[in-house]
Amino acid sequence: MQSFPSPEPQVSAKDREILRSLAGRVREIAELPEQAIRKRRLTNHNALKPERPIILAYPECAWLELLPESSLHCEDKTLRGWEQSLRKKIYWWDHLRDDNTVEPYFNLGWDIDMGNYGFDIAYEHGDNRGSYHWVPPLQDIEAGFDQLKPAILAVDRKKTLAHVGLATELFGDLLPTRIRASYFWTSGLTWEAIKLIGLETLMLAPYDQPEGLHRLMGFLRDEHMRLLKWLQSEELLSDCNQDDHVGSGGVAYTTELPQPGRKPGDPVRLKDIWGFAESQETVGVSPEMFKEFILPYQLPILAEFGLSCYGCCEGLHDRIDSILEIPNLRRVSVSPWCEQKIMADKLGQNYVFSRKPNPTQICLTFNEAAIRDDLATTLGIAGGGPLEIIMKDTTTVQNEPWRISRWIQIALEEVEKYVQTR
Repeated sequence: MQSFPSPEPQVSAKDREILRSLAGRVREIAELPEQAIRKRRLTNHNALKPERPIILAYPECAWLELLPESSLHCEDKTLRGWEQSLRKKIYWWDHLRDDNTVEPYFNLGWDIDMGNYGFDIAYEHGDNRGSYHWVPPLQDIEAGFDQLKPAILAVDRKKTLAHVGLATELFGDLLPTRIRASYFWTSGLTWEAIKLIGLETLMLAPYDQPEGLHRLMGFLRDEHMRLLKWLQSEELLSDCNQDDHVGSGGVAYTTELPQPGRKPGDPVRLKDIWGFAESQETVGVSPEMFKEFILPYQLPILAEFGLSCYGCCEGLHDRIDSILEIPNLRRVSVSPWCEQKIMADKLGQNYVFSRKPNPTQICLTFNEAAIRDDLATTLGIAGGGPLEIIMKDTTTVQNEPWRISRWIQIALEEVEKYVQTR
């Protein structure tokens, strides 16, 4: 078992007062009657019975401009992270208020180390949230394949439960603490592949190393499946049917999860939660090669989950027929580089059309007329089905926090116009 060395939080009277004040405010927001309306709307949306198109916005990296480091006041590093989490919920309600919700809980996750595949890859980062690069350890797949090792998986239960106990003692009477988290983002596998072999090698491998690529993808599939089964057998999975983030944008509310057969108090199973995969890195390969080298390794993983989402920033319109082979698919990403009409025709009323507008609309410029035109186009194409429009990948708002708030206001106005004209 691996060790997880870290100092225990040091709680000052100041930190305690800050956290209790924030927790109380989050609880007030979570108990507002409007939350029930929002939860019903999102649940119906995911059940493919939409009341109206959904608008969501995730500041992501722009949180550093909305809630800069100077806005945090807790002295202890761990407690400062808790403070940030609580302040984000309050900021969202006070300034953003898209169609998302706030639940009356403080969530913590198990402290997990998922190891690596035998290589400790070093990343060299640029300044100010810029790009980064690394040297892939396997330049030749077949020659280096035997260097790959199964990941060593470990969980520090003692540390996790100590943090849960501390949060409960600090503000549990105001905002109950629960263990509820996800421990990986994607089951897509290709990001792990390029970390090992590099993007250029991945793009060329279907031509010059086809057997090696199949072998590598099989290894990654088996390793990811082992991780999933370990999380399940160690009872580390959490329910995923409330305000949990799913896929590359979306909210988890559903009455379809957990699936039947799980009794109260039983551990969460993989089939009780949402799954997600994408393959942004292979956007430049043909649909035929995607279907041969990528999707077959993702399908058995996604089949383990109760419901699944697919796609992120890649354009899926030329491979959507293959994607629709996923048996439990519910949400499909429609990126700025997707042909929306093709996607709308394919998805119809049977899947959530998860539209991601180009974030440069608010990251670089802010032209309200152009924003409204883009929203109206999407609403005109896909508004009649289960449509969500999600502003994400917002790396910056040029230190003008109002941009995200204003985009949400404009989007909700355009939705209202669309609803009134139908």
